[in-house]
Amino acid sequence: MHNLKDLRKNLDFLKKKFQDRNVNFNIDDFNKKDTLNRELINNKEKLEQEKKKISKSKDKANFKESKKISEEISVLEKKQAISQNELNKIIFSLPNIALDEVPVGKDEKSNKLIKKVGDVRNFSFKVKSHVELGGKKNNIDFEISTKLSGSRFVVLKDKYALLERALINFMLDIHVNEFKYMEISPPLIVNEDVMFGTGQLPKFEEDQFEIKFDKQDQRKFLIPTAEVVLTNLVRKSIIDKSQLPMRFVASTPCFRKEAGSYGKDTKGMIRQHQFYKVELVSIVEPTNCIIELERMLSCAEKILEKLEIPYQVVLLSSGDMGFSAEKTYDIEAWIPSERKFREISSCSSCGSFQARRMGAKYKSDNGNEFVGTLNGSGLAVGRLMIALLENNQNEDGSINIPNVLKKYMNNLEKI
Repeated sequence: MHNLKDLRKNLDFLKKKFQDRNVNFNIDDFNKKDTLNRELINNKEKLEQEKKKISKSKDKANFKESKKISEEISVLEKKQAISQNELNKIIFSLPNIALDEVPVGKDEKSNKLIKKVGDVRNFSFKVKSHVELGGKKNNIDFEISTKLSGSRFVVLKDKYALLERALINFMLDIHVNEFKYMEISPPLIVNEDVMFGTGQLPKFEEDQFEIKFDKQDQRKFLIPTAEVVLTNLVRKSIIDKSQLPMRFVASTPCFRKEAGSYGKDTKGMIRQHQFYKVELVSIVEPTNCIIELERMLSCAEKILEKLEIPYQVVLLSSGDMGFSAEKTYDIEAWIPSERKFREISSCSSCGSFQARRMGAKYKSDNGNEFVGTLNGSGLAVGRLMIALLENNQNEDGSINIPNVLKKYMNNLEKI
């Protein structure tokens, strides 16, 4: 979220920056709503001061005047609440500002390739997709999942279910033991304040699964990613500087409506309404965000390197980044059946954008300041499984198990 004073001071500069994020910031509309809101606040404060002066007097003749002022204040409060809400709609919908090193562009066409790692395997036989491999014995079952839940769900069976669990445990062990992330087992249901804190609400409400309750003080949602709960662990708190950096990891199901993606990646496990993901989150001093981003990226990369899956790293353009991000790297794994790289992780620095929304601060040398937050997939389990199955397939449809994964697969050589 952006500071209101900063918006007022840098309207033209920020308008250009928002345009780089494919957002049209209407300065006239903002000024109009901001001016009205300030006028209402000022008028209310003047009346409150006037009432305060009258209340000090013991003259009973002032009672009627005080009551009249109270009524006027009440009317102004209601008008100002409406005005503030209209102003907030604008502020809350504005994305984070891209850092200078981020390529400017409308979409993925302007992304910058950083590096490629690993050798793409040359197969001596016709490559099968993960759908074909898993469909051989119905171990990846879309038919029964459709009966249970509808489209874009999957039922994994037997050794394929074991493989999913193995990948999760393998990744958690690496991130906890090698990279010293603290493992968290978080709730999968959160309130709207938590969703607002990381930027899912209000702008992306249509993509969220909301849970209906008969009686509730707040709306509740299934998490679209563990980033939401892990980042909000520090909401409305003041952290001692000595506690930073804080690094969290969690494996959770993720739930997304995938609104607006109709007809896109409908076949297979690429784009599901429910999927597992191992998520990394860091809470740092804002000045250390970019250093921490490079560290987080290397942690996510290490998983693919250990599994010997070819991949590439891409720096996203200003128009392709997520709402809360100031800089994002995507890791894309090689998918043989598609003959292309597909996103398997996004690692983002959000600066203090989310912290301002959450009210998360730390005790700096200059007083209390907002922390910096980062998040990244370490990795998306379903897509990692696709990459592993396809890159390690044999002509007979069996799958070789990578050496580092065998102990998690009961020492199986292949499935």
